[in-house]
Amino acid sequence: MAGRLSLPEIDLSCPICCEIFRDPVVLKCSHSFCAPCLQNYWTHRGRRRDCPLCRTQSLDDPVPSLTLKNLCESLIQDSEAAENAAGELYCDPGEICPAHGEKLKLFCLLDKQPICVVCHTSKKHKQHDCCPVSEAIVDAREKMRSALSSLQEKRDTFNKLKKSYEDTVEHIQFQAQFVERRTHEEFQKLHSFLQDEEDARIEELRQEEEQKRRRMREKIEEMERHITTVSASIGDLEEDMASEGISMLHKCKRTWASDDCPTVDPIPQGALIDVGKYVGSLLFHVWEKMLTIVKYTPVTLDPNTAAPWLVLSDDLTSVFDSDKKQKQPNNPERFDPDTAVLGREGFTSGKHTWDVNVGNNTAWVVGIAKESVQKKEKVSSVLNNGYLCVYFYHKMYFAGTSPLTRLSLKENPQRIRVLLDYEKGRLSFYNPKDNTHIYTFKHSITERVFPYFWVGCPQCPLTVEPVEMSVKAVEYS
Repeated sequence: MAGRLSLPEIDLSCPICCEIFRDPVVLKCSHSFCAPCLQNYWTHRGRRRDCPLCRTQSLDDPVPSLTLKNLCESLIQDSEAAENAAGELYCDPGEICPAHGEKLKLFCLLDKQPICVVCHTSKKHKQHDCCPVSEAIVDAREKMRSALSSLQEKRDTFNKLKKSYEDTVEHIQFQAQFVERRTHEEFQKLHSFLQDEEDARIEELRQEEEQKRRRMREKIEEMERHITTVSASIGDLEEDMASEGISMLHKCKRTWASDDCPTVDPIPQGALIDVGKYVGSLLFHVWEKMLTIVKYTPVTLDPNTAAPWLVLSDDLTSVFDSDKKQKQPNNPERFDPDTAVLGREGFTSGKHTWDVNVGNNTAWVVGIAKESVQKKEKVSSVLNNGYLCVYFYHKMYFAGTSPLTRLSLKENPQRIRVLLDYEKGRLSFYNPKDNTHIYTFKHSITERVFPYFWVGCPQCPLTVEPVEMSVKAVEYS
C-alpha cells in the first residue's frame, strides 16, 4: 500500500495571508487563494477583479477547489496528530516510577505517595488502598486550599496581635512618660517644701544669732563704760596714795566716800543659741511638718483595669465617666465594656476601710470585687457574679444581692464608708457623716478581693478620700 503523499506547506499556503488555505478557490488563471482573502482584496480594489499575482482580469466568480481543501485539512490533521504524539512521548521525570520506569498513575493512600501499576502489584504496596493520581491531586489541592485559608487566617490574627503589641508598646511609653512627669511634679513639691523649710530655719537662726549678738554687744559696751569709770578711779586713787601726811588722810576720806562700784551681772541665762532646737531630731520634725502637704489615700485606682470610657485623675484617686472611648490596650485586667475600675492593691486578710466621696453623682456602684470576676463581659455587679456592692441608680439605693435588695435611706449620703473584715467575711457600708449603717454583707471570702468602683455620671466623679495621718515616736513604759 502506497504511503500518503504530502506537499510542502508553502505549496498549500495562500499568497495573500501566507497561511494554510481556508476555503480555497481557484481563478481561471489557475492561481488559488483563500476565499475570504481574495474577497477582501477585491473589496479594496473597487470594481477591479484582477488576480493578485498575475493581474489577469477575472470576470467569472472564483471556483472552490475541493482537492486543495482536502489536502489542507489533511495537513492540519497530520500536524495535530504529530503534536499529540510528541506530547505523549515526552513525560516529566517526576511522573515516571524510578523503580519500574512506568508512568505514576496511582496514589497509595496508606504510604501517601504516587506509584505505578507495577508498584501496586509489588509486595511493598500490595493490598494497599489506592486511587487514581488525578483524584489524589484534587484531594491534595483541596487540603492545600484549606491549609492556605488556615494560614491566611493565622497571618491575619498575627497581624492583629502585632498591631496590638505595637499599641501596647506605645501605651507603655505613654505610661512611663506620665509616671516620670508625675514623679518630677511630686518631688518638686518636696524639694520646694524642703527648700522653704530650710530657708525658714536658717532665717530663724540668723535672727536669733543677730538678737543675741546685739545683746552681748550691749553688755560689752556697758562693760567698757564701767572699765573707763573704774580706770579713772584707779588713777585718782594712785594719785592720792602718792600724797603724804594729813593731806593723804583728807584724800582717803574722799576715796572712801566714792568707793561704790556698780555691780556687774554675769552672762545672762539663755544668752547662747539653742542649738538643740535647730538640729535635734531635725529630720523627724521636718517630716512631722511635711504632713501639711502630704496626703495618703488608702486606695489607689488601678489605670490598667479602668474601662476605656473612664477618666482618672493624675493622682489616681478620682474617676468619672466620659462619652469618648479612649485608646487603651485590651489587656486581660481591663474592664470592657463595663465602665468599672479596681483599686490597685488587693486584700487577702485583715481589716480595711476607705471613704468614697460620691457627691451628687447620679449613678454609681461601690464595694469590692473578687479577683475571678469577668472583665470582658457586661454582667451585673451582684453577689452571684463575685461582687459585694451597694448601688445608687434611678434615685434609688440597692444592695447587690441576687435579686437586688432595695435600701431605704433617710438622706442621700455625700460619702460612703466601706469597712472590710476579711477573716469574718463581713463588708459593711456606713454614712460617715453620722455613722449611719447602710448595709452589711455576711459572705465567706476565700480569694483576693479588690476595691470596686462603677460610675455612670460624667458630671461628678467618685473620689477616694484621704485619711488623717500622724507621726509618733515609740514611747517605752
